[in-house]
Amino acid sequence: MAKRRIDALEDVKKSYVRMAIESGNNTTVARNAGIDRNTLAKWIKEYGDEVREQMDDPTTAILSAEPTKEELKAKYEQAMKLLGEKELEVAMLRNLLKKNHYRP
Repeated sequence: MAKRRIDALEDVKKSYVRMAIESGNNTTVARNAGIDRNTLAKWIKEYGDEVREQMDDPTTAILSAEPTKEELKAKYEQAMKLLGEKELEVAMLRNLLKKNHYRP
């Protein structure tokens, strides 16, 4: 169970790293996330290379100007898979918050 918690938290960190890389504005991302800028900088050092590799992955590329039906279908399936994963992460994090908040 501890491994799942760590994985979920690492995924959250990676998502903030990706937002910072995409926007180029670490301060705003850190402020919106409610974390210190130095914490975000540490996460970028830790996860930056991995996140950049994922961003360069052709399966996550932006669609062409006139995508084919197959491209749209592949993107849709990928989006649905990611949505399911994110919904699971949210449920796990909410569960963790409930458990940590209601300790006797």
